[in-house]
Amino acid sequence: MAKRLTYSQIQKKNKRKNIQSKIMTVILFIVAIQTIFPLVFLFINSFKPQSAIYNSPLTLRGFHIKYLLNAMNEIHIVRGVLNSLILTVLSVTLIILVSSITAWMMLRCKSKFSNILYYVFASAMLIPFQSVIYPLMSFMDKLGLKNYWGLIIMYGGYGLSLSILLYYGFLKSVSSSIEEAAMIDGANIFQLFFKVVFPMLRPTTITVAIFNIMWIWNDYLLPYYVIGTEEKQRTITLELYYAKLSNGTDLSVLFPAVLIAIIPILIIFLILQKYIIRDIITEGAIKG
Repeated sequence: MAKRLTYSQIQKKNKRKNIQSKIMTVILFIVAIQTIFPLVFLFINSFKPQSAIYNSPLTLRGFHIKYLLNAMNEIHIVRGVLNSLILTVLSVTLIILVSSITAWMMLRCKSKFSNILYYVFASAMLIPFQSVIYPLMSFMDKLGLKNYWGLIIMYGGYGLSLSILLYYGFLKSVSSSIEEAAMIDGANIFQLFFKVVFPMLRPTTITVAIFNIMWIWNDYLLPYYVIGTEEKQRTITLELYYAKLSNGTDLSVLFPAVLIAIIPILIIFLILQKYIIRDIITEGAIKG
């Protein structure tokens, strides 16, 4: 028989929980301030002259939108954002389609080959990207794909391993009875995947999208090696790099450019985060 607690013991237990809750609140508040402060600092100083940035970085002294407009005139920010947007959308779409189909086929068509393929993708995550970049550049150059479109293929290939493992892990918890029912109703393989399986993968798809969008949008190394000095194909990270070379330490130009560069990725992350939290809660409620 469970031991019954006295009134004083219950009070002590509740008091201990309240103290722990307050300590956790303080810790989370400090972490939140530490996370948000760089963004607030960047926003405040993106609308100020360089003198005001150095003399009063935490105030709104000299605050004016003209510095943001000046940065857009000095740097090809809009072109860089559009190039990064197209590159990210096409690359992430390729990763999602290929990795989801591959994980589904590997799981549903169990064989020695599928098991070997699974371990190949798992081991590929252990290989540092920097160790294969030179042979990769040489190989793509021989194929005539060392360009903007080849860059999409490279991102698609390198983003497969983690994405496949995420889809594979989720699909293992999904019963195949729904797919069998759809096949009995006459669905072909394309209808089976895109109308039955893929909609169930939405939580994992959003997770895969978040990881890969943030990686591709912020990546500098691969676009630098592939695109190089091609001005019309520069991504936003390359535009910021060349802006730093041409403008030196002019923070009144660099800060607004960085602010514009991070706004799209922040918006996308916040939107997708809402959906992934909602799907996790819904899934938990259904399983419960």
